[in-house]
Amino acid sequence: MPELGVVAGRKVGNAVKRNRIKRRLREAARLVPLRHDSAYVVVASREALDVGFTELVEWFNEALAKEAS
Repeated sequence: MPELGVVAGRKVGNAVKRNRIKRRLREAARLVPLRHDSAYVVVASREALDVGFTELVEWFNEALAKEAS
C-alpha cells in the first residue's frame, strides 16, 4: 500500500476546515491509482475545501500524470 501524508496548515482554516480538507484529500487519493512502492505528501490549500470532489480527483490524476512523465 502506498504511503500518503496530508498536511493542512493553519492558513487553510480552523481545525474543523483543516480536518475536512484532509478527509476529502485522502478519499480522493484512494480513488486514483497510486504506485504501491511510493510515498506521497499532499499539501492542502484552501481551494481544496471549495472545489467539487470530482475536480479534486482530477487534480490527483493530473499530478500523477506529471509524475509519470
